[in-house]
Amino acid sequence: MTEETRRTGRPGRRPPEVRCRAGAVRAVPDAAPGASGAHADDGLRIETARVAAGTAVVAVTGEIDLRTAGPLRDRLVEMHGRMPGAGPRRLVADFAAVPFCDAAGLGALVAAHNQISAAGGEIALAGVRPAQLRLLKITGLHRLFAIHRDVEAALSGQDSPTRSG
Repeated sequence: MTEETRRTGRPGRRPPEVRCRAGAVRAVPDAAPGASGAHADDGLRIETARVAAGTAVVAVTGEIDLRTAGPLRDRLVEMHGRMPGAGPRRLVADFAAVPFCDAAGLGALVAAHNQISAAGGEIALAGVRPAQLRLLKITGLHRLFAIHRDVEAALSGQDSPTRSG
């Protein structure tokens, strides 16, 4: 029996772990009850950069992974709910400062999309890096989200080059 299996109390079972992009391994901490929101110690920042004509630009900074996916989803839905106006409301998530997004992050985006579209809104993505765009295309999510080269393209109303009817 190894030291790791003794700590879990189950022979042959290791505690769950997350592999970071750089290859470092760390155990997944237990979630604190009632914890929500993205904090600086999560390594993820989500802030409203600007609001104009029914569109809010949300700057997302940091890695989106198992630890930060839930706060990302919650924060996007919360920000959409606080937008002024009765007409269609649109969030443009600026991913220019997101170096990494895994499957948990994609799941959080889909969950936020579902809640926001049910309320009559939409999420568009801007500044998505090539590796993330590849993941969105492989999973077919490029058909769910309008994906723009940058925030300016998203705000100018240009059609998304990735979205197909």
